[in-house]
Amino acid sequence: MALSIDDRASLDFVLSLRRHWAATVYPRLRADFDAIDPPPPPVNDAAGLAPLVHGLPTYPWFSWLERGSQKMLWRAVSDAVTREGPLPAAPDGPASVEPDPDLVLPTWYTDWDIHLQPGGVWSHELAGRVYEMGARLVMLGENDDYGFHRLFVETAVPAHPYRRIVDMGCGFGKSAWPLKQAFPEAEVIGVDLALPCLELAARRASQRNLAVRFRQADAVATGMEAGSVDLVTSTMFVHEVPADVLPAIFAEASRLLAPGGVLRFLDFQRTGDGLRDLAMIEHGARNNEPFLPPMIAADLPAMAAAAGLVNARWVAFDERSVGRLDSLSWPRRDEWHFPWAVLEAEKPQ
Repeated sequence: MALSIDDRASLDFVLSLRRHWAATVYPRLRADFDAIDPPPPPVNDAAGLAPLVHGLPTYPWFSWLERGSQKMLWRAVSDAVTREGPLPAAPDGPASVEPDPDLVLPTWYTDWDIHLQPGGVWSHELAGRVYEMGARLVMLGENDDYGFHRLFVETAVPAHPYRRIVDMGCGFGKSAWPLKQAFPEAEVIGVDLALPCLELAARRASQRNLAVRFRQADAVATGMEAGSVDLVTSTMFVHEVPADVLPAIFAEASRLLAPGGVLRFLDFQRTGDGLRDLAMIEHGARNNEPFLPPMIAADLPAMAAAAGLVNARWVAFDERSVGRLDSLSWPRRDEWHFPWAVLEAEKPQ
């Protein structure tokens, strides 16, 4: 996308502000927390630290900058995309979109502007492109080539000869493309509720000469045949689903998987660091992600087991270079970063 000087300046400012929030303000908040004398006792519930943390001098800056810079982000991105206007008709390519004109979007999905994106990712024709550009800034400009998603596929997805792969909550396709690139013989199907995102996903996949099918469907009822899938994945999806809907997600994934099939969900988990876990829990409110705290508190491996999957467990994921780790333990980092983790499970043979 060709940006005007003003749009480039606005986006650069927001990106710099978010980097400052992550790399300068959060370490100062950590220093304030570590300087508490006597140190606070360990707590099982990070929310129990809230009164203490909220009283630290850096906390108001950390809290306001997260939400304030996110609002600035969407304003700058929305202005840039709106000025560019609608894209020309997509040329023919190998990717396809399957809309569902009869699909009724659930109210839990439409009632929130998730991530603070005005109107959400589903409500107008430019929404997918706004989300696409905004996602780059949310990742602090460190995922512009979608290496994060390739790392997930390369390190967290077993190298099997898959016949069919389903990517739930695929958005504008950034998680589905690496799957097709890594497993070119597999049929890759991206599923999402947001038609503007799916249309953009197909355009971008065709530009990459990737034959990916994108289907507008609810992940709890994909409409695909039982036992027809060898791999079900998602990235940054389950924390955007209400806790009472999550069991149905696992039930549908289990229904789709053939015996021996694999499930891999990339999302967030508790780290055991009270300050970091509290910041993550409160991120749900600051970023209009109300289902994130309940998801982190829920026992998703137990949900997977109840759906008939086995060997369900969380392992940590280091997005900087290593990718999947062997346990739920992250290397120490001073800057703010999301506690990425992979939920692994399989369908019994």
